[in-house]
Amino acid sequence: MPFEKVESSVDFPSLERSILAFWDANGIFEKRKALNAGKPTWSFLDGPITANNPMGVHHAWGRTYKDVYNRYFAMTGHELRYQQGFDCQGLWVEVEVEKALGLKSKRDIENLVPGDAEASIAQFVQACKDRVNTFARVQTEQSIRLGYWMNWDRTDADWAKRPDDRKSYFTMAEENNYTIWAFLKKCHHKGLVYRGYDVMPWCGRCGVGLSEMEMKEGYRLVEHRAVFVKFPLKDRPGENLLVWTTTPWTLTSNVGAAVNPELMYLKVKLRGEVYYLSKGVFKMNRMESAGSEEDGEADAGASKKKRDWLDGVPQLVSIEQMFKSKAGKGETYEIVGEVKGSDMLGWEYVGPFDDLPAQNHEFGFPKDVAKVTEQSEKWPKTTAAKSHRIISGGKDVTETEGTGIVHTAPGCGAIDYQWGQQNGLPPVAPIGDDGHFVEGFGPLTGKNAADHSTADAVFEELKKRDLLFTTERYVHRYPHCWRCKAELLYRLVDEWFINMGPKPGSQEAGGGSQTEGVSAAGPTPDSGLRTPDYSFRQEIMKVVRNPEVKFLPESINGTARELDWLRNMGDWMISKKRFWGLALPVWVDDADPTQFEVIGSYEELKERAVEGWAEFEGHTPHRPFVDKVKIRNPKTGNLMSRIPDVGNPWLDAGIVAFSTMKYNTDRAYWEKWYPADFITESFPGQFRNWFYALLAMSTMMSDGKPPFRTLLGHANVRDQFGHEMHKTAGNSIEFIAAADNGGEIKDPKGKQLPFNAIGADVMRWLYCRQNPAAHINFGPTPADEVRSKVIFKLWNTYSMFCEYANGDKFDPTAPPVPVAERQDIDQWLLASLDQLIRDAHDAYKSYNVMAFALSCEEFIEADLSNWYVRLNKPRLHSKNAELDAAGLKDKQAAYQTLYATLTTLCKLMAPCVPFVTEVMWRNLRLPTDPESVHLCEFPECPPEEGWLSADGHSKYSIKPHEMKGIQHVVSLGLASRQQAKINVRQPLAEFVVSHGTESDRKAVKRFEKLIKDEMNVKAVRLHDPSAGPLLTVSAKLNKKTAAAKLGAKFKEAEASLVSMDATELAAKLDQGQVEIASVLLEKGDFTIEYTAKTGWAGVAHKGTQVAISTAITEELKLEGLARDVVRQVQNARKDAKFQLLDKIALHLAAASDELTKAIATHQKDIATAVQAVEWSAAPLNGDAHTATVKIDGQPLTIAVKRVAK
Repeated sequence: MPFEKVESSVDFPSLERSILAFWDANGIFEKRKALNAGKPTWSFLDGPITANNPMGVHHAWGRTYKDVYNRYFAMTGHELRYQQGFDCQGLWVEVEVEKALGLKSKRDIENLVPGDAEASIAQFVQACKDRVNTFARVQTEQSIRLGYWMNWDRTDADWAKRPDDRKSYFTMAEENNYTIWAFLKKCHHKGLVYRGYDVMPWCGRCGVGLSEMEMKEGYRLVEHRAVFVKFPLKDRPGENLLVWTTTPWTLTSNVGAAVNPELMYLKVKLRGEVYYLSKGVFKMNRMESAGSEEDGEADAGASKKKRDWLDGVPQLVSIEQMFKSKAGKGETYEIVGEVKGSDMLGWEYVGPFDDLPAQNHEFGFPKDVAKVTEQSEKWPKTTAAKSHRIISGGKDVTETEGTGIVHTAPGCGAIDYQWGQQNGLPPVAPIGDDGHFVEGFGPLTGKNAADHSTADAVFEELKKRDLLFTTERYVHRYPHCWRCKAELLYRLVDEWFINMGPKPGSQEAGGGSQTEGVSAAGPTPDSGLRTPDYSFRQEIMKVVRNPEVKFLPESINGTARELDWLRNMGDWMISKKRFWGLALPVWVDDADPTQFEVIGSYEELKERAVEGWAEFEGHTPHRPFVDKVKIRNPKTGNLMSRIPDVGNPWLDAGIVAFSTMKYNTDRAYWEKWYPADFITESFPGQFRNWFYALLAMSTMMSDGKPPFRTLLGHANVRDQFGHEMHKTAGNSIEFIAAADNGGEIKDPKGKQLPFNAIGADVMRWLYCRQNPAAHINFGPTPADEVRSKVIFKLWNTYSMFCEYANGDKFDPTAPPVPVAERQDIDQWLLASLDQLIRDAHDAYKSYNVMAFALSCEEFIEADLSNWYVRLNKPRLHSKNAELDAAGLKDKQAAYQTLYATLTTLCKLMAPCVPFVTEVMWRNLRLPTDPESVHLCEFPECPPEEGWLSADGHSKYSIKPHEMKGIQHVVSLGLASRQQAKINVRQPLAEFVVSHGTESDRKAVKRFEKLIKDEMNVKAVRLHDPSAGPLLTVSAKLNKKTAAAKLGAKFKEAEASLVSMDATELAAKLDQGQVEIASVLLEKGDFTIEYTAKTGWAGVAHKGTQVAISTAITEELKLEGLARDVVRQVQNARKDAKFQLLDKIALHLAAASDELTKAIATHQKDIATAVQAVEWSAAPLNGDAHTATVKIDGQPLTIAVKRVAK
């Protein structure tokens, strides 16, 4: 059967698109599903992609993993669900819709239809739904382009259906939302749902609070203006507390000052005034940092490192230096005493803004805050202005930053709020949901707290009051909104939470606050909340510790990461004061807001509804229509209204193990597919996002049954220079640009770099070969490397095979030559192929596709292309007419070996690179084979020792590692040539090998001819060990690395080294470390040199030494020149665009006698190598291709012309 002609140059993206058309036209995906129906299940649960923008190349990493394992388990005979998911709801979509509609704030949304907030919300929510549908369809087509096999919605009819009725799942679907209601109802039955008041990170632009998990996503290194402020002490004239803050706007809300009772505080006198500050910070180098602001790890005992800083910002000076500067010429400061922090507790001081109305309102400010404070009965009836005093901050007050005295504003800081509760300091909350100062703050009212001008106004007011000590430019990591990138502010708000239970080691039931540094007390709940006995936190931790749950890759220690998050996270904030999202099913008593109920289903709401059902019925459970439904409080008889809040979007994705598996409608189906065998997503951030939400919600819904068996996390995609990808930086790459369109990216200097489309297979292989624990550098350069190293080598081998096989009329259906009767090199390749099959099964089953990809690369490059094909070209090149029966049989064996290898590789690689393998398979397959490689069964896994037959006898004449030893010897020999600067085309007289083991020595003898051919030498000889070492070995210490380890013992080690046997030392270093002068050293701490005797060059590696004779006789020189002639003629054939099997007429004209003699001496060999069937002494005329080159500095004219075969 003839194979179709294969072009060596191919447009892979176009080829891939033709395969997509083939799959569609022939229903290949549907046929695969039909083949596996009713077989053992393998359950994959898709983490939903946000349907908000076109896919970037970063999306392709996880989607490649998903498709790879789906395809493998399908090819091994498993039934799959093939359901992909779209994440639909939340701020990420709202922000993009706001941009599209030209809206600037929440107020703009509510006025989209002027004067009608309800209609405005309805219009906005519909716009969000429309955007989701638009980009879900875009991402569907892009995922299909990637080769991702799923039950996709393809037709207009599919997309016209409700989200609940489509093939992909959508988190905006009614089933998804109502299943979350059921989860929250179950939480409520356990007493876990509550409304709490807390200071939270707040985005003024988006008008929304961020949960702890969301805030972690947005830390950035920024510059702020910090201020040192005087707080005058009452009853201590001329004495002040010196406090420091990076958020000057919060000084308007100061109520207390916190110290550490265990610290010592200095009294520093300057120009007649005394300042109190901690002793440890006075002379501290403030450009050193301890711990992490982002992770809340800074502490006094932490080791210090250089602080991250921004270019152009002056470095910080010590506080002592500030005092010196303020003292002026000829003056200085004076330390006049010390006092312990515990002795300062209770001291009262004058606040910086005591004249503001906000400072003089009982129980705090504004009124709604004061009302909550008063009802809680935790605060006395007093004002902020009357409460200024020193309180204990305990160990949370450190000497790593500031002055050791912490300005405390309970309405502006998380830990401040907790201290306020503990000390009866009424909270003053200065900003509204837009981040601007509310009424009651004098000249600051209406100003944006984050604006630069606000800090200016605060500084000006402090100057007027003579309270400004100094200001400075300060660089630190500060949280920003992960969506709109605005700086976050800390704001006292009411939100809804799930009580996670106490943190380990804490006796309190709040589990902690949502922001950094807050104690375990957690948000202040509405009165009446029952502290539950059930610890949700501990139940989830039990699931994470379940031995059936595996986090991969093991190197990232996922179990420990998830447990660490669970130990330290606060209560789960589930509410958002926004519009597009899950309508939280919480109905609050209109007359008594402390009473609320959680509704668990559509049916329950319908049954309880007393108003608004008619307006809601027929709508999805979203704002504003669900807001119309009212129920009645069975206890009070009062009407109850739904809170306007929507849900945290991680609730949407966390419930999909139930909502997408028919938990509510077909429990048997759910039990069939739950838990998932496999999930995968990018791990940075997901341990506190999707992984956590999935674990938490599944723990509650299934009463502790894990939602998955194996979780594979992967790192992030960066640009090819190692930088994070951002659209604003111009270095991000859209998926479709990489796959089909090409485009431009910017390098780190801003230069535009064009790139061509690489197709899906190259992208997929890049991800498959990557260590999932490490960030991948993606771009045209890495893509080109992979394409040339893997895809091109595979394609070129396939192309060569088809051309040679067609030329020789190879028939793959002919009876196979028994393996035992084939050449050793054929049997070696088949044995290596068996090993690769085993590697493939092991890797795919253990979700370690990288291991297979790297083994496959080595097989294709080192074994197949650079070794087997190259060494066997003479066999395949031989003319059938000149071969006897044995020769024809041997050639058939070579073809059969190569054919089996290529068809097997198609199956092994099909999950990773489904397009190129499909192209190859369609051309190579037998008429009786499946029409698609993806309809094939995966190659059966050979026995553990792949080269043994079922009865335990040797299946092959050679084991893979034996040939690896020969390859190693040859590589060392080539390194010797490189050392001697003798190219491999120059024949040499002798190659000597000193091999380690007896089996290796036998292999060298057995494959002597192969080594001679590869090394281009006339003789191969095994070195006689009794004659001493082949090479002289010397060793000396590497000063760069060894000196640091040895220190003062360096000279002693040098002396010891003189008396050591360098050969033995080198052997020991190959095995590991050695001890010299009582210090362990490794190979990199030495310089080991191998020297050959005169007239030889040699190298050594891992116990094997080799040497080549460097003497070149005239005979050898002429042969070398002839080989160079062959190379140049082959280049001329290539330039003339001749085909591999084209026969030629050849004319050679050399200017030198030496080169002429070389050509004449080796004319027959040259003609055979270049397929010259006509040798012309005269120049060729007509359409001959000519070239003039130099060989060893000697001119040579070449003329080649294609002739009839």
